[in-house]
Amino acid sequence: MAQNHLAIIDYPYKSKPSTLLNSLFMSTVNTAGKTLVSVASNLKMEQSEKWRPSDHLRFMMMLMTWVTVWFFRVLMDYFPSVMSFSPNYRLLLGRLSSVGSSTLALPAPSSSSTALSTSAASLDLVLKDDFDGPSVQGLSRALTHILGLLNQIPATSRKYQFAMAMADQIMEGNARDGRVELLEVNQQALSSAFACTLSLLHRSLKHPHGSADSGDWLSRVLRAMPMGSYVSPYVKGLNSCITSVTQTLRRGALSVLLDKWREFIGEGSGRVVVYEGADDVVAEKLAQELFWITNKIRAYGAVDEAMVQWSYASALASLAFSANPRVQGYIVKISAILIGDLSCNNVEVSEQVKFRLLVLWIPLFCYANNGLSYPFLSSFEKVEVERALNEVISTLPAMDQEVILVNWLQDFTLCASDWPNLQVSYDRWCRCTRELAQ
Repeated sequence: MAQNHLAIIDYPYKSKPSTLLNSLFMSTVNTAGKTLVSVASNLKMEQSEKWRPSDHLRFMMMLMTWVTVWFFRVLMDYFPSVMSFSPNYRLLLGRLSSVGSSTLALPAPSSSSTALSTSAASLDLVLKDDFDGPSVQGLSRALTHILGLLNQIPATSRKYQFAMAMADQIMEGNARDGRVELLEVNQQALSSAFACTLSLLHRSLKHPHGSADSGDWLSRVLRAMPMGSYVSPYVKGLNSCITSVTQTLRRGALSVLLDKWREFIGEGSGRVVVYEGADDVVAEKLAQELFWITNKIRAYGAVDEAMVQWSYASALASLAFSANPRVQGYIVKISAILIGDLSCNNVEVSEQVKFRLLVLWIPLFCYANNGLSYPFLSSFEKVEVERALNEVISTLPAMDQEVILVNWLQDFTLCASDWPNLQVSYDRWCRCTRELAQ
């Protein structure tokens, strides 16, 4: 009986508040008391009839602190367990303690348990998702996350190669294991990364970052002209030089002007430094990542999905004609790889996908800046792509062959390049058409 009375005297609540709530209440009470003493002492020492702005602010902070005390007190009286730990968190603590109580000691909640309450929410989310054990989906999420980070990390950062190596390590480990589920993890993550990077590349070419600059309209006009992609960087460089000279003369710093001029002409290197906008740098980075993903997709058996996505990239195909030569080079390489794999026996795609791939990307082969300032493909690679084109065209219906070859002949005769030469396929189509007409 005495013990019951002592319990009632010690804590007169029907339901005891959580330790965290009690800790927050006591710390807020102490802060409110200190604020009250500070405000009272300052006002007594100043003995001023008119308050300064700082006095008003200090007084408002004191009132807000006391309102917070009242709020916590209401929670303790009427909602004592509102901030108690979730059952899942208690389950986790029980499992951790059962692993080895001699090697793992968890501290009890105390007045300094604010950080612990912050991590409890994240642990609760993990437990609600899946706590029955490791699963393949965890590897899939991790690989997709790393591939997504590659789009965000600058290529010049040392963490970029680190993230790429981490993705390689996960994919190689899945491939070494050999299980179908793990191979599907690689394929699904790479297919998703291919689609995401393809969308970002299209967006960077359609809406360049430097579109607000005064000289960008001139750059776009020049790129639309023949050989304009080579003239445009020099015009950008000249515009940058003139802008730097104007700003420097306004400041009156002749030494800075000389430094800018040496940097522009590349003193000591014997070459002219070509200015490139931020849009070209971003687009080139994304195109290089897309090329890397394409090679990984081929290695892990998901090239079919990449072909389907590439066959629908008509907007990117139209923007590739006026893209920076290096960006254009990566797009040509990706197209050559995917079309080259169409002739492989282990690739199963529909005739519509083959038709769209050839119709979209053969014109780019003709008009791309092949072999001028930035050679894209070697002579051997060009021969292999021509061979693959002829083989794939021969598998299509006669009507599809006509559309592809008629468009190719028009582009091939008007462009300056001699590649790709599909005369073999054109002659074969003519011969087959004569035979069918008999």
